[in-house]
Amino acid sequence: MNLRKLILQGEGATLDFKKTITSNEKIAKSLVAFANNKGGKLLIGVADDGTIKGVKSEDEERYMITKSAHQFCRPAIEPEFEEVYVDDKLVLIVNIAASETKPHYALDENKKWWVYYRVNDKSILASKILVDVIKKGNDRSDNIISYTEQEKKLFEYLNEQGRITLKQFSKLTRSSYRQAQKILVSLIISGVIRPHTTEKEEYYTAC
Repeated sequence: MNLRKLILQGEGATLDFKKTITSNEKIAKSLVAFANNKGGKLLIGVADDGTIKGVKSEDEERYMITKSAHQFCRPAIEPEFEEVYVDDKLVLIVNIAASETKPHYALDENKKWWVYYRVNDKSILASKILVDVIKKGNDRSDNIISYTEQEKKLFEYLNEQGRITLKQFSKLTRSSYRQAQKILVSLIISGVIRPHTTEKEEYYTAC
């Protein structure tokens, strides 16, 4: 593996840098976010700016990650490890596969379980809609779209405005949040619309 080339890609949906492991809760959040999306790699011993620092104790880091994966993730996650030396510095690579038993939950500092999802270079708290997408993404067999007046209004709105929120869609179609969520989940799974999550809001655009 060309580690330097991998690092040059920068952090993203399937790649995260960790200088060191500081807490089980934080690493569980990253593990769960990858497992709930397309999988990914954690590079332990690499700073946020891509500088290779190396790990001080490979056994300790491996133990912390395994403990997080087994005790702080539900269902448990099984990471795979690789070791790569660069200029006598050891980088521990943690491979997380896209899970077939998602959604996975991570335990936080307040002993509560939450679903996280990888969006760009962030592990974000999944909204109700994203949790439903993750759950139903395991089984696409029943995902048949029927374009009703509500979907037509959605596409017309997106064509004019470019983006829409759940609240806007619910108001536009005069439907309940639950019904609006159901429609959005179906369209996301089908690849017709795409969710975008920021710290302030979640919105949707056409693919």
